[in-house]
Amino acid sequence: MSIEARLKNAMFHVELKIDVPYSSTCPCSAALSRQLVQQQFVDDFANSPLQHADVLTWLGSTRGILATPHSQRSNAQLRVRLDDYLDDLPLIAIINDAEAALGTAVQTAVKRADEQAFALANGQNLMFCEDAARRLNLALKRSPGINAFHLRVVHAESLHAHDAVAESRWNWEAA
Repeated sequence: MSIEARLKNAMFHVELKIDVPYSSTCPCSAALSRQLVQQQFVDDFANSPLQHADVLTWLGSTRGILATPHSQRSNAQLRVRLDDYLDDLPLIAIINDAEAALGTAVQTAVKRADEQAFALANGQNLMFCEDAARRLNLALKRSPGINAFHLRVVHAESLHAHDAVAESRWNWEAA
């Protein structure tokens, strides 16, 4: 995080630069993984009566989790210009708003139960980088004290040789 302040035309201007790390899971990868699991289920249980215990055992085996969607360590780079009338820097509020909009803030050292809850949140919060940019755009527009922003989200791809990147801005002009 950094704070840039300048005096321009007798006006004091403040710009915050904040990096917000988060995790993202690719919706396309999730759909492909589900498709493979469904096909394996059909292959393993076709023409046989389903027994609850057999299905439960299958779900807990490597055949039941034949494929998993790929997740990325992601980062939102926020550049925010603040209204002139603010008495305090709303750093924590901006970070909290961004993390709430994204829904999958990164975790430090976690216990198994915490990691399981994080895996659940990631699995129920699939997003492309464009989705993340839209969510942040809406959240920052609602944040009091912000009069302009430029954001850039980067999903560090675990599968592709390139990262997925999206940008958005509101009321942003070069300073």
